[in-house]
Amino acid sequence: MFGAYQAGVWKALSRRVSPQMVIGASVGALNGWLIAAGVTGEDLVEMWLDPAAGAIMSYARFGRSWGGVFDPQPLRDRARHLVDHYTPRIDYGAVVLQLPWLRPTLVRNVEVSWRHLVASCSVPFGFPPVRIGGAVYCDGGLLEATPVWAAAAMGATRVIAVNASRFIPPRTVGMLVSGVRLVGKMQGKMRMRRGAEGWPEATLITPEHVLGKMRDGAAWRKENIQRWIELGESDAHTALAGFQAIPESIA
Repeated sequence: MFGAYQAGVWKALSRRVSPQMVIGASVGALNGWLIAAGVTGEDLVEMWLDPAAGAIMSYARFGRSWGGVFDPQPLRDRARHLVDHYTPRIDYGAVVLQLPWLRPTLVRNVEVSWRHLVASCSVPFGFPPVRIGGAVYCDGGLLEATPVWAAAAMGATRVIAVNASRFIPPRTVGMLVSGVRLVGKMQGKMRMRRGAEGWPEATLITPEHVLGKMRDGAAWRKENIQRWIELGESDAHTALAGFQAIPESIA
């Protein structure tokens, strides 16, 4: 759901801006890697329209202890494929969340491995957390869907931030996400105060309409993928109306 929406946004953005850097969290880490490697908006859209994209979220077989409801192997295979076949041409950063302290961590450029891409997409209860170098990491967008602080840390002065997470979760999941996001919001405000003078100017792109229910986002259906892509493209055009881009300073 979120990946397809982001692809639609990039289809619109790619005609207006040439980013100097890309920072991704959660599925944005996968899309961001491709965008940093020079993949066009049209090509990214085609990747999400390919039924093979649905394999990323394949339910684990009953009886297996994966640490989540989804089989992590397709996601690992996808991350390895991206790292083996695409190389960022501009600065790239991935955000992961270190457990158990919920510590946001930015990984940059050559430091990023396929394991970091998997970790950034490892939604709790969906995919198991990933151990890297003695630490354990999970979904980089869990606390903050748009970690503008990471762009600031990499030197961005203007940011186009995409927050696709407008959906209808089950009640218990919604309460958990709201609680975690509250912590992230508090941390974000603290970062903004500490770096007020150097905080980048940000343009936010987020869905005008609710994308759907959580279960809709866990299954590949062409009509849904196409709808989310079109929504992303439309919302991007609306957000950028009158936007004066400075290509060399957009992250």
